[in-house]
Amino acid sequence: MLMRTDPFRELDRLTQQLMGSSGTWSRPSTMPMDAYREGDDYVIALDLPGVSTDAIDIDVERNMLTVKAERRPIAKADDVQMELSERPLGVFSRQLMLADTLDTERIEADYEAGVLTLRIPIAERAKPRKIAIGEGAGRKQIRS
Repeated sequence: MLMRTDPFRELDRLTQQLMGSSGTWSRPSTMPMDAYREGDDYVIALDLPGVSTDAIDIDVERNMLTVKAERRPIAKADDVQMELSERPLGVFSRQLMLADTLDTERIEADYEAGVLTLRIPIAERAKPRKIAIGEGAGRKQIRS
């Protein structure tokens, strides 16, 4: 159902974590995700804690699904001194190539408790179905 597009994405993610770099629109960080089938839906869950819904952008073009989000710094008063800052800020992105068996016209997105959940229905043409076997009525014998 899902194909990875970049084999080095995990290596980039680990490098960014070790270097402490945050994502930019030209070079976004990745976001953790789970993908699984639930009944007649393919579900993708992406972790985006601390991101507001207006900072999330979801696009689908042909079979390429792109999710971008931006976690902005919290506005602080002038007298606040940061003691520790471990939460990554910046832009996060994930691009997934979806299989032709998914109905990209009916994707549903929900955002709750910092998790963006996308539900993509399995296309009707991809669902298993029974094929009726016809009777052999109307057989003719050919003579030469």
